[in-house]
Amino acid sequence: MRGKKAKLINIVKASQLACLLEASAPKPGNVYPFKGFPEMNYVDFLLSTVNLGAVLYAYLEKLSVGELIYRIVCSTYRVSGVNVNLGIALLLVPLAKAYWEGEGELRFSLKKVLDSLTVEDAKWVYKAIRMVSPGGMGKSEVADVSEEPSITLREAMIIASERDSIAYEYSSAYRITFEITYPVIKSLRTTGMSWEDVIVEAFLTLLSRVPDSLISRKFGVEKALWVSKRAAEILKIGGVKTEEGKKAIRLLDEELRQKEKINPGTTADLIAAGLMLYFLKEVS
Repeated sequence: MRGKKAKLINIVKASQLACLLEASAPKPGNVYPFKGFPEMNYVDFLLSTVNLGAVLYAYLEKLSVGELIYRIVCSTYRVSGVNVNLGIALLLVPLAKAYWEGEGELRFSLKKVLDSLTVEDAKWVYKAIRMVSPGGMGKSEVADVSEEPSITLREAMIIASERDSIAYEYSSAYRITFEITYPVIKSLRTTGMSWEDVIVEAFLTLLSRVPDSLISRKFGVEKALWVSKRAAEILKIGGVKTEEGKKAIRLLDEELRQKEKINPGTTADLIAAGLMLYFLKEVS
């Protein structure tokens, strides 16, 4: 019992640290302290972090992946009235389940969790999506979340994987998280960088390699590619390691917050997943 309790505490701690650090770092276009949007601010992310940890602590062993995601999103939406953590919940809950249920290599356990997802899991997630109505989600040529699903959650994610990075993670056993985000975070931490700098640099690195799918949905692929190009240009001049790079980061942040309010929100969610994986593998 003591071992299980310690394992559960590790999971909750890793998930909450990941969410807090991700939300606190000044990433261009995202919400962070003293920078937000009319409908969403930093406090909303603090509330969502508490709710996520509370649901995982109370129900991780008892509930399915889909129902856990729904409860996390629902508990936050009731307080904030806005979609704060659907993407984060979609990414962090399978990681939490894999760590809880597995004894060996975490990615192998994660594959088992993803392969075991059911139609019932899809129903819970569709219900969460309908509740918060995230930007650009809904009908597609293949699926409509306004209808009850007839396929498993992973099958639904595979269908969406070409146009959504979170769905791609479900289809690839978290290839972005395990092969890009986590290794970059781990490498940057060995340099002695502050957590804020690590997260901003990792964010730019990921954004330069994987165009943000939230931006693609809301503003089109060309805009997402433009933002990725800007991130790559900032990294070329030193990123957080040079004054020129820091100035360029601030400028990009200002540009993204102009009239269109372009928010690389999926990239932020992927950073949270990479951080959680880091804490589970390197700290727990």
